[in-house]
Amino acid sequence: MNFQHLLIVVFLFTLSCCTKIPSNKLSQFELKEIGYQVHNDSLVIELKNPLNCPLRIYSSSANDSIQKVLNQNFPVVIMAKSDTVLSYWTDKPKDDIPIQFSAKFGDPNTPIRKKTINFPFRTGNSYQIIQGYNGRFSHTSTYSKYALDFNLSKGDTICAVADGFVVGVIQGYDKGGKSKKWRDYSNFITLFHPEMNLYTQYVHLTHNGSLVTVGDFVMAEQAIGLSGKTGQTDIEHLHFNVLKPNSTGMESVPIEFEQGYKGVDLKKGDWIKK
Repeated sequence: MNFQHLLIVVFLFTLSCCTKIPSNKLSQFELKEIGYQVHNDSLVIELKNPLNCPLRIYSSSANDSIQKVLNQNFPVVIMAKSDTVLSYWTDKPKDDIPIQFSAKFGDPNTPIRKKTINFPFRTGNSYQIIQGYNGRFSHTSTYSKYALDFNLSKGDTICAVADGFVVGVIQGYDKGGKSKKWRDYSNFITLFHPEMNLYTQYVHLTHNGSLVTVGDFVMAEQAIGLSGKTGQTDIEHLHFNVLKPNSTGMESVPIEFEQGYKGVDLKKGDWIKK
């Protein structure tokens, strides 16, 4: 290796090392309407679901006595666009009752109803599978084992695979990398499909690459986003996953496509024409 080539290698290595993880994590939806008050001797918690899908609401408190009270009812499943009010006796003022809320998609007690779906790109286009089910690079967890990676280029159009509601969008990231430290910094869209009680995710979108917003209803094959290279990846592509709620969160599920393909049969290197 000559000196000029060595300088290029050092430059590229330095550049990759200097790519910093974003300082803030973005959320795909907001829980603005969840809060609590103390009225006289009652702790009143107002739970509102702003999304067009069920939500499981979790709560936590640094106050042990309050946490014991919360454990009586949480997690709570709130159906789409619904609300509920919970009330508990308390002898503490609100400032002495620190409570935090979080949410996960779906009700694991509602059965799923699988049907065939479209591929997540435009009709007439062909793309190659670069990682299939149980792929060794990143499709190894319960959450991702039935995901498929398609070799869409940056800016290629991503389409909804079935009718559904947009329940999550992140599009503010502009970088990525191969390291696992980038895993939580992808741009993506989450759709809920009521007919199936399943969710689909479209991951690694380009910066500001969403064509939809939370709350939108989309039709099958409608353009929803633009592919990119954000999050844990060193190549441009689309990571597509079908998910169902489980007791701890979400898990990946196998699926079949309207074009006659079974997800389980799709292997790395296969070309798919829609």
